[in-house]
Amino acid sequence: MSLGEFATAYIGLLSEQKFLEAVGTYYADDCVSVEASDMGGMGRETIGREAILAKNQWWLDNHEVHAFVIEGPFAHGDERFGAIFDLEVTPTSGPEAGRRLTLREIGIFTVRNGKIAREEFFYSR
Repeated sequence: MSLGEFATAYIGLLSEQKFLEAVGTYYADDCVSVEASDMGGMGRETIGREAILAKNQWWLDNHEVHAFVIEGPFAHGDERFGAIFDLEVTPTSGPEAGRRLTLREIGIFTVRNGKIAREEFFYSR
């Protein structure tokens, strides 16, 4: 599968808000996820598919999603691609609970051996 086909299939699952399925299907066992800031006291870096699944489950459990739009993927060479994410969410816990937020972020994904080996997120708010 080419990088373009891989990225399109991955982004397709995200567009359907099938976040856990996307991680389970497309992430390497030892994948590294890097956030721009600490998420829910979990730190900025999460290592391993199982830990990334848990981080995603925490996010789903603690946010009501009103809108989720993805632009991309945008290929970069043979092993990286990016996407722009626009979200409208209401946190259900924490200091911003109940406050409807509009978020924009860029995700950069590195693919090795047919799986996502690293993801990095950059935020604008």
